[in-house]
Amino acid sequence: MATERPVIERAKRLTGWYILAAVLFILLGLFAIIEPATAVVGIAWLLGWLLLVGGVAHFIATFKGGSTKRLPLQILSAIAFVLGGLYILTHPLLAIGTLTALLAVVLLAAGVFDIITYFRLQREHPSGWILLNGIVALLLGGLIWAQWPSSSAWAIGTLVGVNLLMTGITRLIFGLAGRRLVKYASA
Repeated sequence: MATERPVIERAKRLTGWYILAAVLFILLGLFAIIEPATAVVGIAWLLGWLLLVGGVAHFIATFKGGSTKRLPLQILSAIAFVLGGLYILTHPLLAIGTLTALLAVVLLAAGVFDIITYFRLQREHPSGWILLNGIVALLLGGLIWAQWPSSSAWAIGTLVGVNLLMTGITRLIFGLAGRRLVKYASA
């Protein structure tokens, strides 16, 4: 029994950190939903920095080995990442507009494909959820497209906010369940 105590204490700490991370996800999600225009600028900055750092890392990794046939393409790929990151960082509003238009197109395409999938699999009794998901994706994509570029101020921030909120809620439920299991195991 003495060896179980450190394991239980560690599990309590880990579930505590997990619950804290879940609460932070929820708070960030709520902030992004309440202030989507501010959130989307933060998302653009994050994306820009990720592309920039990723491009530099890609460039460094290019010279760590591999085929010389791929070297020019790897260098061009690294340059594209760096230039994309720099563009987003120096022109965040234009990047947000472009990302929003791309989001609308992706949602419209996903909606069409889901609806086609539903009807192609109709004989196999597919779930109506596929059709519903397709319709919702079409409506959302159409709404974003119809209001573009003004939808750039809310679309990405709101959608990321909803995703963060849902991620936080599911992680919180999971963390609380883990905490209950730890409490049960220590009793």
